[in-house]
Amino acid sequence: MSTSSVQTIHFQPRNKIYPRWVHGRFNRWRIACVLLTQLFFYGVPWLQINERPAMLFDLAHSKFYVFGLVLLPQDFVYLMALLLVSAFGLFVWTAIGGRLWCGYACPQTVYTQLFLWLEHLSEGDRSARIKLDRAPWGLAKLARKGLKHSLWLALSLWTGITFVAYFTPLSELLPGLASFSLGPWDSFWIGLYALATYGNAGWLREQVCQHMCPYSRFQSAMFDDNTLIISYDAARGEPRGPRAIGQDPKLLGLGECVSCTLCVQVCPAGIDIREGLQYECIACTACIDACDQVMDQVGYPRGLIRYTTANELAQQPQRLSGWQQLRRPHVALFSVALLLVLGLSAYTLSTRQPLKANLVRERNTLARELADGSTENLYRLQLQNTAEQNRRYQLRVTGLPGLHAEIDQAQTLELAGTESREFVVRVKTATPPGPGAHPVQFQLTAVDDPAVHISESATFFGR
Repeated sequence: MSTSSVQTIHFQPRNKIYPRWVHGRFNRWRIACVLLTQLFFYGVPWLQINERPAMLFDLAHSKFYVFGLVLLPQDFVYLMALLLVSAFGLFVWTAIGGRLWCGYACPQTVYTQLFLWLEHLSEGDRSARIKLDRAPWGLAKLARKGLKHSLWLALSLWTGITFVAYFTPLSELLPGLASFSLGPWDSFWIGLYALATYGNAGWLREQVCQHMCPYSRFQSAMFDDNTLIISYDAARGEPRGPRAIGQDPKLLGLGECVSCTLCVQVCPAGIDIREGLQYECIACTACIDACDQVMDQVGYPRGLIRYTTANELAQQPQRLSGWQQLRRPHVALFSVALLLVLGLSAYTLSTRQPLKANLVRERNTLARELADGSTENLYRLQLQNTAEQNRRYQLRVTGLPGLHAEIDQAQTLELAGTESREFVVRVKTATPPGPGAHPVQFQLTAVDDPAVHISESATFFGR
């Protein structure tokens, strides 16, 4: 009888990361991207178009308002197009510029940066935070920790409120919050989104990028030797070692890296960029700013850590130009797919009629003969005005001689903005068409805008 050995798996505990505050040109770009994305996210629910939020997903009534455009569940194809555009756009930028999305616009990166700013405000820079965590608990430590978590919770709560404001207008949400009379679903989603923000950006941080986000795992499939990456130039920097300012590293047998470890201290993922490209790197460029400052102080050229490519580091042909980048096979494929989806989406949106119609025959009878000798068919016409303004429509039925349509004793239909109604349509003809089904066309035209015009096919039964 054979025995099997049991292997024990040891999990390494997480080492808390204390990113150091950094200044520089890339940090200014990162701040600008954070402010721009959050200005959009927090600001859009306050914008009003036609007396309703500029962007509102009204799930209760199955209507979606997007900057004056009203979309219905039948317009689900546009959501698919948006997802395809986002995916192909991400693939193109990743193939050309690496993890630009992760470093500058990903919500996890953006909110982690916001939480780090609040942490820096309440607890100080890296060394002060390390000292505070190692200090015994007391009133001073409790006050600083309490201030930090209060700021985190306030930002998380407002983020949850803003998220729900895309589904419930702030004009309803804020009074409900003030009077503690919010509905259960609004309360649930505010709490869940606030908790997710507080946990992911405040506590998990780099763990989300490393273990929860799949993008870091499959990004390498879109990289090649011409993809722009953040890398340490080992040919310039090695061998590393400290030296006095002004000393020539060649005389000391050293490279230009002074082993200050600032590139590691500022990294929110806690990696050492000098060890090469790693999937944990989110391309936030903090290490570039830190290294450039050190290079300025010691009098060496900037760029020891920089945006570069694998070919450039290997002293292959110089970096490809913009047009040459687009000619790479996988970049060209992603770009063509992106342009195709964008073009089709733009065309369909530009030709989309702000009117939906659903026409069905009356089931109880096919045709009936009236006292005056005319033949009548009944239809049910479901109309939905997808425009924000009130509209009146003219109905014509063609396909047979002498056709005449009546709707509630009138030939004009009127619908309020985004309104949906059903009408009973009586179609008559004084000239009997003969037995059987005959094709006819229902044509609807907006009275105030002839460009709004749709046509529905139907059949007219004779006796």
